[in-house]
Amino acid sequence: MDIDGDGQGEARQVQVRFVTKLQQPYKVQQASISIPANLTRFGLSALVNNLLLTVNADWTTEPFDFLIDGELVRMSLEEFLLAKGISAEKVLEIEYIKAIAPRKQEEPSLHDDWVSAVDGSSDGYASKSHKILFCLLILRIWKAGGICTHVLDGHSGPLTSVCNLMPKVDSIADQVVATGSKDRTLRLWKFREEDLIDQPKKIRSVKILRGHTGAVQSIAAIPSGDMVCSGSWDCTINLWNTSATDTDDSVSVKKRKKGGEDEEALSEGEAFTTLVGHTQCVSSVVWPQRETIYSGSWDHSIRRWDVETGKDSFNMSCGKAINCLSIGGESSALIAAGGSDPVLRVWDPRKPGTLSPIFQFSSHKSWISSCKWHNKSWYHLVSASYDGKVMLWDLRTAWPLAVIETHGDKVLCADWWKGDSVISGGADSKLCISSGVSVL
Repeated sequence: MDIDGDGQGEARQVQVRFVTKLQQPYKVQQASISIPANLTRFGLSALVNNLLLTVNADWTTEPFDFLIDGELVRMSLEEFLLAKGISAEKVLEIEYIKAIAPRKQEEPSLHDDWVSAVDGSSDGYASKSHKILFCLLILRIWKAGGICTHVLDGHSGPLTSVCNLMPKVDSIADQVVATGSKDRTLRLWKFREEDLIDQPKKIRSVKILRGHTGAVQSIAAIPSGDMVCSGSWDCTINLWNTSATDTDDSVSVKKRKKGGEDEEALSEGEAFTTLVGHTQCVSSVVWPQRETIYSGSWDHSIRRWDVETGKDSFNMSCGKAINCLSIGGESSALIAAGGSDPVLRVWDPRKPGTLSPIFQFSSHKSWISSCKWHNKSWYHLVSASYDGKVMLWDLRTAWPLAVIETHGDKVLCADWWKGDSVISGGADSKLCISSGVSVL
Protein backbone atom coordinates (compact mmCIF):
# COMPACT_ATOMS: atom_id res chain seq x y z
CA MET A 1 0.00 0.00 0.00
CA ASP A 2 1.22 3.46 -0.87
CA ILE A 3 0.37 5.92 1.88
CA ASP A 4 2.41 9.01 2.61
CA GLY A 5 1.75 12.26 4.39
CA ASP A 6 2.86 15.07 2.14
CA GLY A 7 3.79 13.40 -1.12
CA GLN A 8 7.30 14.83 -0.88
CA GLY A 9 9.40 11.68 -1.39
CA GLU A 10 11.08 9.58 1.26
CA ALA A 11 9.94 10.14 4.83
CA ARG A 12 11.31 8.93 8.12
CA GLN A 13 9.65 5.68 9.25
CA VAL A 14 8.15 4.89 12.65
CA GLN A 15 6.91 1.59 14.07
CA VAL A 16 3.25 1.71 15.15
CA ARG A 17 0.50 -0.60 16.37
CA PHE A 18 -3.13 0.36 15.77
CA VAL A 19 -5.61 -0.47 18.56
CA THR A 20 -9.27 0.39 19.11
CA LYS A 21 -12.11 -0.02 21.60
CA LEU A 22 -14.56 -0.27 18.71
CA GLN A 23 -16.17 -3.63 18.10
CA GLN A 24 -16.18 -5.65 14.90
CA PRO A 25 -16.03 -4.95 12.02
CA TYR A 26 -13.72 -2.09 13.10
CA LYS A 27 -10.78 -4.14 14.42
CA VAL A 28 -7.49 -4.53 12.51
CA GLN A 29 -4.68 -6.95 13.25
CA GLN A 30 -2.52 -5.55 16.09
CA ALA A 31 0.85 -6.45 14.62
CA SER A 32 3.30 -3.54 14.46
CA ILE A 33 3.94 -1.99 11.06
CA SER A 34 6.30 0.68 9.70
CA ILE A 35 4.70 3.88 8.39
CA PRO A 36 5.95 7.34 7.28
CA ALA A 37 6.37 9.77 10.19
CA ASN A 38 4.94 12.63 8.13
CA LEU A 39 1.45 11.08 8.05
CA THR A 40 -1.35 13.34 9.27
CA ARG A 41 -4.66 12.03 10.62
CA PHE A 42 -6.04 11.96 7.07
CA GLY A 43 -3.21 9.71 5.94
CA LEU A 44 -3.62 7.58 9.06
CA SER A 45 -7.35 7.26 8.33
CA ALA A 46 -6.64 6.12 4.79
CA LEU A 47 -4.16 3.60 6.14
CA VAL A 48 -6.57 2.11 8.69
CA ASN A 49 -9.30 1.89 6.05
CA ASN A 50 -6.88 -0.05 3.83
CA LEU A 51 -6.07 -2.40 6.72
CA LEU A 52 -9.77 -2.96 7.39
CA LEU A 53 -10.35 -3.68 3.71
CA THR A 54 -7.76 -6.47 3.83
CA VAL A 55 -9.74 -8.33 6.52
CA ASN A 56 -13.22 -7.43 5.23
CA ALA A 57 -13.79 -7.24 1.49
CA ASP A 58 -17.16 -5.52 2.07
CA TRP A 59 -15.64 -2.73 4.15
CA THR A 60 -16.95 0.79 3.35
CA THR A 61 -14.53 3.65 3.93
CA GLU A 62 -15.11 5.70 7.11
CA PRO A 63 -13.18 8.64 8.58
CA PHE A 64 -11.21 8.02 11.80
CA ASP A 65 -9.49 10.12 14.43
CA PHE A 66 -6.40 9.04 16.37
CA LEU A 67 -5.28 9.19 19.99
CA ILE A 68 -1.74 8.94 21.33
CA ASP A 69 -1.48 8.86 25.13
CA GLY A 70 -5.10 10.05 25.33
CA GLU A 71 -4.67 13.13 23.12
CA LEU A 72 -6.09 13.61 19.65
CA VAL A 73 -3.53 13.96 16.87
CA ARG A 74 -3.99 17.27 15.03
CA MET A 75 -0.60 17.48 13.26
CA SER A 76 1.75 15.07 11.56
CA LEU A 77 3.03 12.15 13.63
CA GLU A 78 6.55 13.57 13.55
CA GLU A 79 5.41 16.98 14.80
CA PHE A 80 3.21 15.40 17.48
CA LEU A 81 5.99 13.19 18.84
CA LEU A 82 8.37 16.16 18.93
CA ALA A 83 5.85 18.43 20.63
CA LYS A 84 5.01 15.83 23.29
CA GLY A 85 8.55 14.56 23.82
CA ILE A 86 7.62 11.00 22.83
CA SER A 87 10.41 8.72 21.62
CA ALA A 88 10.05 7.33 18.10
CA GLU A 89 12.50 4.52 18.86
CA LYS A 90 9.84 2.27 20.38
CA VAL A 91 6.64 0.85 18.91
CA LEU A 92 4.04 3.62 19.08
CA GLU A 93 0.51 2.57 20.10
CA ILE A 94 -2.14 4.57 18.25
CA GLU A 95 -5.82 4.25 19.15
CA TYR A 96 -8.33 4.97 16.40
CA ILE A 97 -11.90 6.15 17.00
CA LYS A 98 -14.76 7.23 14.76
CA ALA A 99 -14.23 10.75 13.48
CA ILE A 100 -16.70 13.36 14.70
CA ALA A 101 -17.79 15.47 11.76
CA PRO A 102 -21.11 16.32 10.09
CA ARG A 103 -21.67 14.10 7.08
CA LYS A 104 -24.99 15.54 5.94
CA GLN A 105 -26.58 18.97 6.10
CA GLU A 106 -30.36 18.69 5.90
CA GLU A 107 -32.48 21.40 4.34
CA PRO A 108 -33.19 24.01 7.03
CA SER A 109 -36.70 24.44 8.40
CA LEU A 110 -37.61 28.07 7.82
CA HIS A 111 -39.44 30.05 10.48
CA ASP A 112 -41.13 33.43 10.42
CA ASP A 113 -38.87 34.89 13.09
CA TRP A 114 -35.77 34.16 15.17
CA VAL A 115 -35.28 30.59 16.38
CA SER A 116 -34.20 31.44 19.90
CA ALA A 117 -34.05 28.05 21.65
CA VAL A 118 -34.15 24.32 20.98
CA ASP A 119 -34.44 21.22 23.14
CA GLY A 120 -33.43 18.05 21.35
CA SER A 121 -31.43 15.89 23.74
CA SER A 122 -33.86 15.47 26.65
CA ASP A 123 -34.44 11.89 27.73
CA GLY A 124 -38.14 12.53 28.19
CA TYR A 125 -39.23 12.08 24.60
CA ALA A 126 -41.60 9.21 24.01
CA SER A 127 -40.26 9.21 20.45
CA LYS A 128 -36.88 10.47 19.33
CA SER A 129 -38.48 11.59 16.05
CA HIS A 130 -39.52 14.92 17.56
CA LYS A 131 -37.48 18.03 18.13
CA ILE A 132 -38.65 21.19 19.83
CA LEU A 133 -37.99 24.77 18.93
CA PHE A 134 -39.64 28.11 19.29
CA CYS A 135 -39.26 31.69 18.22
CA LEU A 136 -40.75 34.98 19.23
CA LEU A 137 -44.29 34.27 20.50
CA ILE A 138 -45.07 30.75 19.27
CA LEU A 139 -43.67 27.36 20.20
CA ARG A 140 -43.59 24.73 17.46
CA ILE A 141 -43.00 20.99 17.64
CA TRP A 142 -41.22 19.51 14.63
CA LYS A 143 -40.66 15.99 13.34
CA ALA A 144 -37.86 14.74 11.15
CA GLY A 145 -38.26 15.86 7.58
CA GLY A 146 -39.21 19.41 8.50
CA ILE A 147 -42.82 18.59 9.47
CA CYS A 148 -44.44 20.85 12.08
CA THR A 149 -46.84 18.72 14.15
CA HIS A 150 -48.00 21.12 16.87
CA VAL A 151 -48.30 24.87 17.40
CA LEU A 152 -48.35 26.07 21.02
CA ASP A 153 -49.65 29.63 21.29
CA GLY A 154 -50.38 31.54 24.48
CA HIS A 155 -47.54 33.72 25.77
CA SER A 156 -48.00 37.48 25.43
CA GLY A 157 -44.27 38.19 25.14
CA PRO A 158 -41.30 36.72 23.26
CA LEU A 159 -40.25 33.25 24.39
CA THR A 160 -36.75 32.80 25.75
CA SER A 161 -36.40 29.15 26.75
CA VAL A 162 -37.95 25.70 26.49
CA CYS A 163 -37.45 22.30 28.10
CA ASN A 164 -39.09 18.95 27.66
CA LEU A 165 -40.38 17.09 30.72
CA MET A 166 -40.78 13.36 31.21
CA PRO A 167 -44.01 11.82 29.85
CA LYS A 168 -46.82 11.76 32.39
CA VAL A 169 -48.15 8.50 33.77
CA ASP A 170 -51.71 8.96 32.40
CA SER A 171 -50.51 8.20 28.86
CA ILE A 172 -47.18 7.05 27.57
CA ALA A 173 -47.75 9.20 24.47
CA ASP A 174 -48.35 12.43 26.40
CA GLN A 175 -45.54 14.96 26.31
CA VAL A 176 -45.23 17.90 28.69
CA VAL A 177 -43.20 20.96 27.75
CA ALA A 178 -42.33 24.03 29.83
CA THR A 179 -41.61 27.43 28.31
CA GLY A 180 -40.33 30.73 29.70
CA SER A 181 -41.10 34.15 28.31
CA LYS A 182 -40.41 37.84 28.58
CA ASP A 183 -44.02 38.15 29.75
CA ARG A 184 -42.54 37.06 33.16
CA THR A 185 -44.39 33.72 33.21
CA LEU A 186 -43.75 30.06 32.56
CA ARG A 187 -46.33 27.88 30.85
CA LEU A 188 -46.82 24.14 30.81
CA TRP A 189 -48.13 22.43 27.67
CA LYS A 190 -49.32 18.87 27.13
CA PHE A 191 -49.63 17.24 23.73
CA ARG A 192 -49.87 13.79 22.23
CA GLU A 193 -47.81 12.53 19.33
CA GLU A 194 -49.71 12.32 16.07
CA ASP A 195 -48.70 9.60 13.61
CA LEU A 196 -50.48 11.23 10.67
CA ILE A 197 -51.32 14.92 10.43
CA ASP A 198 -52.80 17.06 7.68
CA GLN A 199 -51.89 20.30 9.42
CA PRO A 200 -50.25 21.33 12.70
CA LYS A 201 -52.44 20.83 15.74
CA LYS A 202 -52.97 23.92 17.90
CA ILE A 203 -52.39 23.39 21.63
CA ARG A 204 -53.23 25.60 24.59
CA SER A 205 -51.23 25.67 27.79
CA VAL A 206 -52.53 23.69 30.77
CA LYS A 207 -50.90 25.76 33.51
CA ILE A 208 -49.41 29.23 34.01
CA LEU A 209 -46.64 29.76 36.57
CA ARG A 210 -46.53 33.33 37.86
CA GLY A 211 -44.15 34.96 40.32
CA HIS A 212 -41.20 36.58 38.58
CA THR A 213 -41.12 40.38 38.43
CA GLY A 214 -38.80 40.37 35.41
CA ALA A 215 -38.54 38.49 32.14
CA VAL A 216 -37.87 34.75 32.42
CA GLN A 217 -34.53 34.11 30.68
CA SER A 218 -33.83 30.41 31.28
CA ILE A 219 -35.61 27.30 32.53
CA ALA A 220 -34.51 23.77 33.39
CA ALA A 221 -36.33 20.67 34.60
CA ILE A 222 -35.27 18.16 37.20
CA PRO A 223 -34.57 14.75 35.56
CA SER A 224 -37.81 13.29 36.95
CA GLY A 225 -39.75 16.13 35.32
CA ASP A 226 -41.94 16.92 38.35
CA MET A 227 -40.19 20.24 39.08
CA VAL A 228 -38.74 23.04 37.01
CA CYS A 229 -36.58 26.05 37.90
CA SER A 230 -36.38 29.41 36.16
CA GLY A 231 -33.81 32.21 36.04
CA SER A 232 -35.00 35.75 35.51
CA TRP A 233 -34.03 39.34 34.90
CA ASP A 234 -35.28 39.97 38.46
CA CYS A 235 -32.01 38.26 39.58
CA THR A 236 -33.79 35.33 41.24
CA ILE A 237 -34.27 31.62 40.59
CA ASN A 238 -37.76 30.25 41.22
CA LEU A 239 -38.58 26.59 41.78
CA TRP A 240 -41.95 25.27 40.60
CA ASN A 241 -43.93 22.07 41.01
CA THR A 242 -45.05 20.87 37.56
CA SER A 243 -47.06 17.88 38.78
CA ALA A 244 -49.37 19.77 41.15
CA THR A 245 -53.11 19.16 40.73
CA ASP A 246 -55.91 21.66 40.97
CA THR A 247 -56.55 20.59 44.58
CA ASP A 248 -53.07 21.60 45.73
CA ASP A 249 -52.67 24.73 47.83
CA SER A 250 -50.17 26.15 45.33
CA VAL A 251 -52.68 26.09 42.47
CA SER A 252 -55.69 28.23 41.71
CA VAL A 253 -58.03 28.19 38.72
CA LYS A 254 -58.75 31.62 37.27
CA LYS A 255 -60.20 33.32 34.24
CA ARG A 256 -58.43 36.36 32.80
CA LYS A 257 -59.61 38.99 30.38
CA LYS A 258 -58.14 38.75 26.90
CA GLY A 259 -59.48 40.91 24.08
CA GLY A 260 -62.63 41.76 26.08
CA GLU A 261 -63.49 38.09 26.66
CA ASP A 262 -62.64 35.60 29.38
CA GLU A 263 -59.83 33.19 28.61
CA GLU A 264 -60.39 29.52 29.22
CA ALA A 265 -59.82 28.76 32.90
CA LEU A 266 -56.22 27.67 33.53
CA SER A 267 -54.40 26.38 36.57
CA GLU A 268 -51.99 28.87 38.06
CA GLY A 269 -48.97 27.82 40.10
CA GLU A 270 -46.77 29.71 42.53
CA ALA A 271 -43.08 29.13 43.18
CA PHE A 272 -42.43 27.03 46.29
CA THR A 273 -38.84 28.27 46.70
CA THR A 274 -36.88 31.31 45.53
CA LEU A 275 -33.08 31.33 45.41
CA VAL A 276 -31.58 34.77 45.98
CA GLY A 277 -27.97 35.85 45.53
CA HIS A 278 -27.29 36.93 41.96
CA THR A 279 -27.14 40.68 41.34
CA GLN A 280 -27.92 40.69 37.60
CA CYS A 281 -29.94 38.64 35.10
CA VAL A 282 -29.83 34.88 35.75
CA SER A 283 -29.14 33.88 32.16
CA SER A 284 -28.78 30.10 32.50
CA VAL A 285 -29.95 27.41 34.92
CA VAL A 286 -29.26 23.66 34.99
CA TRP A 287 -30.91 21.12 37.32
CA PRO A 288 -28.92 17.87 36.90
CA GLN A 289 -29.77 16.31 40.29
CA ARG A 290 -32.70 16.70 42.67
CA GLU A 291 -30.58 18.32 45.38
CA THR A 292 -28.45 20.61 43.18
CA ILE A 293 -29.06 23.51 40.78
CA TYR A 294 -26.38 25.40 38.85
CA SER A 295 -26.82 28.96 37.59
CA GLY A 296 -24.91 31.46 35.49
CA SER A 297 -25.49 35.19 35.50
CA TRP A 298 -24.57 38.45 33.86
CA ASP A 299 -23.03 39.34 37.23
CA HIS A 300 -20.05 37.19 36.05
CA SER A 301 -20.71 34.41 38.55
CA ILE A 302 -21.51 30.71 38.39
CA ARG A 303 -23.22 29.30 41.46
CA ARG A 304 -24.19 25.86 42.72
CA TRP A 305 -27.27 25.81 44.94
CA ASP A 306 -28.39 23.38 47.60
CA VAL A 307 -32.11 22.96 46.90
CA GLU A 308 -32.96 21.93 50.46
CA THR A 309 -31.28 24.88 52.20
CA GLY A 310 -31.61 27.44 49.40
CA LYS A 311 -27.97 28.44 49.87
CA ASP A 312 -25.19 28.53 47.26
CA SER A 313 -22.49 26.00 48.11
CA PHE A 314 -20.20 27.11 45.27
CA ASN A 315 -19.75 30.66 44.00
CA MET A 316 -17.19 31.34 41.29
CA SER A 317 -16.47 34.65 39.57
CA CYS A 318 -15.60 34.15 35.89
CA GLY A 319 -14.76 37.72 34.86
CA LYS A 320 -17.32 37.66 32.02
CA ALA A 321 -21.08 37.89 31.74
CA ILE A 322 -22.39 34.31 31.40
CA ASN A 323 -24.84 33.49 28.58
CA CYS A 324 -24.93 29.70 28.76
CA LEU A 325 -24.08 26.88 31.13
CA SER A 326 -23.92 23.10 30.84
CA ILE A 327 -23.01 20.35 33.32
CA GLY A 328 -21.46 17.11 32.06
CA GLY A 329 -18.15 15.53 31.19
CA GLU A 330 -16.35 13.19 33.57
CA SER A 331 -18.80 11.87 36.18
CA SER A 332 -21.18 14.67 35.08
CA ALA A 333 -19.12 16.99 37.28
CA LEU A 334 -17.58 19.51 34.83
CA ILE A 335 -18.97 22.99 34.20
CA ALA A 336 -18.89 24.41 30.67
CA ALA A 337 -19.87 28.03 30.10
CA GLY A 338 -19.78 30.72 27.45
CA GLY A 339 -20.53 34.41 27.54
CA SER A 340 -19.41 37.87 26.56
CA ASP A 341 -16.20 36.85 24.79
CA PRO A 342 -15.32 34.16 22.19
CA VAL A 343 -13.93 31.64 24.72
CA LEU A 344 -15.69 28.45 25.78
CA ARG A 345 -14.41 27.53 29.26
CA VAL A 346 -14.57 24.32 31.28
CA TRP A 347 -14.07 24.10 35.06
CA ASP A 348 -13.76 21.18 37.44
CA PRO A 349 -15.25 22.31 40.79
CA ARG A 350 -13.87 19.16 42.45
CA LYS A 351 -10.37 20.64 42.30
CA PRO A 352 -9.94 22.70 45.50
CA GLY A 353 -8.00 25.92 45.75
CA THR A 354 -8.27 27.08 42.13
CA LEU A 355 -10.86 28.83 40.01
CA SER A 356 -8.89 28.56 36.79
CA PRO A 357 -10.55 26.76 33.85
CA ILE A 358 -9.08 23.35 33.06
CA PHE A 359 -9.88 23.87 29.35
CA GLN A 360 -10.31 26.98 27.19
CA PHE A 361 -11.45 26.79 23.56
CA SER A 362 -10.88 29.96 21.57
CA SER A 363 -11.87 29.37 17.92
CA HIS A 364 -15.11 31.39 17.94
CA LYS A 365 -14.91 35.05 16.86
CA SER A 366 -17.79 36.50 18.87
CA TRP A 367 -19.86 35.98 22.01
CA ILE A 368 -20.94 32.42 22.78
CA SER A 369 -24.70 32.03 23.00
CA SER A 370 -25.12 28.32 23.73
CA CYS A 371 -23.16 25.25 24.86
CA LYS A 372 -24.19 21.69 25.64
CA TRP A 373 -22.41 18.53 26.75
CA HIS A 374 -23.25 15.31 24.96
CA ASN A 375 -25.26 13.29 27.48
CA LYS A 376 -23.39 10.02 26.79
CA SER A 377 -19.83 11.24 26.33
CA TRP A 378 -17.28 12.59 28.80
CA TYR A 379 -15.42 14.46 26.09
CA HIS A 380 -17.79 16.14 23.65
CA LEU A 381 -19.43 19.56 23.58
CA VAL A 382 -21.33 21.64 21.05
CA SER A 383 -21.25 25.45 21.10
CA ALA A 384 -23.00 28.22 19.17
CA SER A 385 -21.92 31.82 18.71
CA TYR A 386 -22.95 35.21 17.39
CA ASP A 387 -20.22 34.67 14.78
CA GLY A 388 -22.74 32.50 12.89
CA LYS A 389 -20.94 29.21 13.60
CA VAL A 390 -21.66 26.01 15.49
CA MET A 391 -18.59 24.10 16.69
CA LEU A 392 -18.05 20.57 17.96
CA TRP A 393 -15.38 20.08 20.63
CA ASP A 394 -13.45 17.22 22.20
CA LEU A 395 -11.58 17.80 25.46
CA ARG A 396 -8.66 15.84 24.05
CA THR A 397 -7.71 18.56 21.56
CA ALA A 398 -7.70 22.36 21.55
CA TRP A 399 -9.05 22.60 17.99
CA PRO A 400 -12.72 22.15 17.04
CA LEU A 401 -13.58 18.75 15.61
CA ALA A 402 -15.94 20.41 13.15
CA VAL A 403 -17.19 23.88 12.26
CA ILE A 404 -20.78 24.07 10.98
CA GLU A 405 -21.49 27.17 8.92
CA THR A 406 -25.10 26.76 7.80
CA HIS A 407 -26.45 29.96 9.35
CA GLY A 408 -26.37 33.37 7.75
CA ASP A 409 -26.65 35.35 11.00
CA LYS A 410 -26.13 34.97 14.75
CA VAL A 411 -26.62 31.44 16.07
CA LEU A 412 -28.76 31.71 19.20
CA CYS A 413 -29.07 28.08 20.29
CA ALA A 414 -27.73 24.59 19.65
CA ASP A 415 -28.29 21.11 21.04
CA TRP A 416 -27.62 17.45 20.33
CA TRP A 417 -30.45 15.50 18.75
CA LYS A 418 -30.92 11.72 18.54
CA GLY A 419 -27.31 11.22 19.68
CA ASP A 420 -25.75 11.59 16.26
CA SER A 421 -27.02 14.98 15.06
CA VAL A 422 -26.78 18.63 16.01
CA ILE A 423 -29.67 21.08 15.75
CA SER A 424 -29.30 24.84 15.87
CA GLY A 425 -31.40 27.97 15.45
CA GLY A 426 -30.55 31.55 14.77
CA ALA A 427 -31.43 35.11 13.89
CA ASP A 428 -31.73 34.02 10.25
CA SER A 429 -35.01 32.26 11.21
CA LYS A 430 -33.58 28.83 10.36
CA LEU A 431 -33.61 25.55 12.22
CA CYS A 432 -30.62 23.63 10.87
CA ILE A 433 -29.73 19.96 11.29
CA SER A 434 -26.28 18.48 10.84
CA SER A 435 -26.46 14.69 10.99
CA GLY A 436 -23.90 11.91 11.18
CA VAL A 437 -21.80 13.33 14.06
CA SER A 438 -22.13 10.39 16.47
CA VAL A 439 -19.63 10.46 19.32
CA LEU A 440 -20.21 6.84 20.33
